[in-house]
Amino acid sequence: MNSINASALDEMSRIDIRTVDPDTLVDIREIEVDHELPKEARIMNFIEKIKNPYCFKHGKVIVKVGFADTEDTFENKFESYLRSV
Repeated sequence: MNSINASALDEMSRIDIRTVDPDTLVDIREIEVDHELPKEARIMNFIEKIKNPYCFKHGKVIVKVGFADTEDTFENKFESYLRSV
């Protein structure tokens, strides 16, 4: 599995949903997470499938994910999300 670096994630987070081509986004409903994988592998597997964890589709709706400047880490929020799918 290829690892995603912080610079690539930062670039992904800056995508503008007003100008992004919806046809380039992955529909999150089509993503299947392998819950048998260890946590880090599960996260990387999800990112590889969704292409951009910050901007994706749910049907015809474009979703942009962002995080507030709090004590919560991206890892904690992302893990919480993955547990919910």
